[in-house]
Amino acid sequence: QVQLVESGGGLVQPGGSLRVSCAASGFTSDYHAIGWFRQVPGKEREGVACIKYSDDSTWYGNSVKGRFAVSRDNAKNTVYLQMNSLKPEDTAVYYCAAKLARYVTLKSYYCSGYAGDFGSWGQGTQVTVSS
Repeated sequence: QVQLVESGGGLVQPGGSLRVSCAASGFTSDYHAIGWFRQVPGKEREGVACIKYSDDSTWYGNSVKGRFAVSRDNAKNTVYLQMNSLKPEDTAVYYCAAKLARYVTLKSYYCSGYAGDFGSWGQGTQVTVSS
């Protein structure tokens, strides 16, 4: 059973930085990629970033390119999302999600912001950007 636990959310001022973490259970070999998504009430879930375990290749949504960075610690099986130059419109619940190796297809092989490619989700962590 895959478990993903997000942490590190909170309140930050515009222009500030915050790092959220996603601790994944089990072996790193079980995972193909971890993605970060965010959602605000009344809006669709938005893909933010993704990292593929085999080569650490990454993908970013257009709204966060150049400001956010995704990375991972293999020993801890933890994925991080470093968020810089935060804006009020970055306020959302941030979720991490796993694309498991055993379910990967040719279509879902590469990182993207398509939520349908991710089968396991964390509970989310609130990030609020406000002065």
